[in-house]
Amino acid sequence: MRKILLAGATGYLGGFIAKELQKQGYYSKILVRSPEKLEQNNIFADEMIQAELTKPDTIEGYCKDVDAVISSVGITRQKDGLTYMDVDYQANKNLLEEAKKSGVRKFIYISALNAEKLKYLKICEAKEKFVEDLASSGLEYNIIRPNGFFSDIAEIFEMAKKGSVYLFGDGNLKSNPIHGEDLAEVCVDTVNNADPEIKVGGPETLSQNEISMLAFEVLGKKPKIVHIPDWIRKLTLRLVRIFSGSKTYGPIEFFLTVMSMEMVAPEYGKHRLINFFKELK
Repeated sequence: MRKILLAGATGYLGGFIAKELQKQGYYSKILVRSPEKLEQNNIFADEMIQAELTKPDTIEGYCKDVDAVISSVGITRQKDGLTYMDVDYQANKNLLEEAKKSGVRKFIYISALNAEKLKYLKICEAKEKFVEDLASSGLEYNIIRPNGFFSDIAEIFEMAKKGSVYLFGDGNLKSNPIHGEDLAEVCVDTVNNADPEIKVGGPETLSQNEISMLAFEVLGKKPKIVHIPDWIRKLTLRLVRIFSGSKTYGPIEFFLTVMSMEMVAPEYGKHRLINFFKELK
């Protein structure tokens, strides 16, 4: 039985990956900062390791006898005084160095779709800096580039609940967000996949208008979509960068930027957005 070390199990995606490792019969070692969160989310593993990836001495020796590492470590909202460079880059770098010392065969890292084109954004700068280090590490590796998660689209549903959905531009830009359970299958299957980069999205490609209409349909409400001129988005980005610190504008600049792009990846999975919205109702 092959051993997989998973880092980031208490995050949205990491929890699904932990369950998929169990489902596929792998021996799983979970590296986690807060063990109580695993119990709260019914996440189990063959071994649980409490450690702090930002402190390399706390993970020393934990990659011993591990065949592959899967890391979904990253922050969407900065906290505890940590930056994207501290977590998305340095924490993963610390884990990579430990994996190399221990003779791990493969390292699988979850980045984001189009992140390599968006290095001017703080979060993507950190992620892609690690991608570059991983690619030159000498280990076998996979970079998984998922589209946005269903959980990211929940914001549109919440706006619809309040009566109006606000979109930048004409709302015709398309995306195919993916459910965490579907993406977890891809991540675990990648243990046996030699393709260094894997782009993946959900099974439905929809425009922002179509996603909004779907939310109103589930709610049984009359659709009201307000299209905001794109210059307002650009002005908002500029003002946020000027008048707030990186801890505030990091998540905002990423959200406002990807909302102005086509975000379409190869379709995969079985989970439909309408069912996710019904669960939120």
